[in-house]
Amino acid sequence: MRFHFEQSLRWFGPHDPATLQDIRQTGASAVITALHHIPVGEVWSVDEIQRYKQNITSSGLAWHVVESVNVHEDIKRRTGNYRQYIENYKTTLRNLAACGIDVVTYNFMPVLDWVRTDLGYTLEDGSTAMYFDQIDFWAFELFVLQREGAKTSLTEEAYRMAEERFRSMQEADKQRMLDVILSGIPGEGKSFTIDYVKDQLDKYRHIDAATLRQHLILFLEEIIPVAEEAGIRMALHPDDPSFSVLGLPRIVTCENDYRLLAEAVPSLANGICFCAGSLSSNPGNDLLEMSRHFADRIHFVHLRGTQRLSPYQFYEASHLDSSVDMYQLVRSFVEIMHRREICLPMRPDHGHHLFGDLDNKQFLYGYSLLGRMKGLAELRGLETGIERSLYKDESGEQ
Repeated sequence: MRFHFEQSLRWFGPHDPATLQDIRQTGASAVITALHHIPVGEVWSVDEIQRYKQNITSSGLAWHVVESVNVHEDIKRRTGNYRQYIENYKTTLRNLAACGIDVVTYNFMPVLDWVRTDLGYTLEDGSTAMYFDQIDFWAFELFVLQREGAKTSLTEEAYRMAEERFRSMQEADKQRMLDVILSGIPGEGKSFTIDYVKDQLDKYRHIDAATLRQHLILFLEEIIPVAEEAGIRMALHPDDPSFSVLGLPRIVTCENDYRLLAEAVPSLANGICFCAGSLSSNPGNDLLEMSRHFADRIHFVHLRGTQRLSPYQFYEASHLDSSVDMYQLVRSFVEIMHRREICLPMRPDHGHHLFGDLDNKQFLYGYSLLGRMKGLAELRGLETGIERSLYKDESGEQ
């Protein structure tokens, strides 16, 4: 029997410019989605989930993976109404299981789930990609957000570079950077304000990495037994990027971070969303070794890579041409799937904005239809070649 990736694309719901019919034509057999219209912390009812799922399955696509059931900030801080939010989370897991959903993605990043400084970095071929410039971000922290403690957290050299960068910016550049950093997750229809970010940072003032990790472990100790009972596998997404921003703790950045969580809550339901792009933003990560070390805990795979231009800058590269050795990584996953006898859900994480996407302007940043279709086709071909070279059918033919 062949075990291969369940090829998927992310879909942000009825308001996504990419329709379900579009997604089906890319060769994907499933979508990765969530009930984005329900506020964070509220229960997803069985009726709501079933209505959403019926819309998907009637289009000829499957839905097995949620990305994401977001974790309320009160849970991360263990303040306010966190106990009720945890109970709501448990109820949502049970309801998802009742509707045939068996993988739930989430993250534990405080305040900002996702950070870039440019959503339209132009590549040599004219396509555009998302980009992060640490110096731009320092300039934002220091002179736009005016974060308390930002200056003392930087070296003199870093402060000098940020100051020079900010002075060189035109007002339009400053506004564009502000809009990008505060834009929130693509497709979720919300953005942040300076006042909101400052207020949230103040609430995390006394929460360091050790405290935030303990809060995550306490959360896992409550929800993992429910997930086990319901047949749900939880998939923790790494921090993106995998280093500290805004002075906030980052606790899911590397092999050791995942190891500490696995040791604290050993159940295999306490699993991983293996996002190659996020993990590759930390140059110290050995992705191939991580895939092998956590082979039994990986329940969902995001495949993409980053390319560093300097110690301070990276952009999201094409799926087969980045700092990630995609051949070796996909080969590792093919071997894992055959050993575990499962088909891991996979999506090409993000995609460049290509000619058609750029012409019609109807796309969500990072989630262009053509760019992701290109990435999916490349990954499908790579996986097929690897799988057929490693495993022969019963007749002995490739």
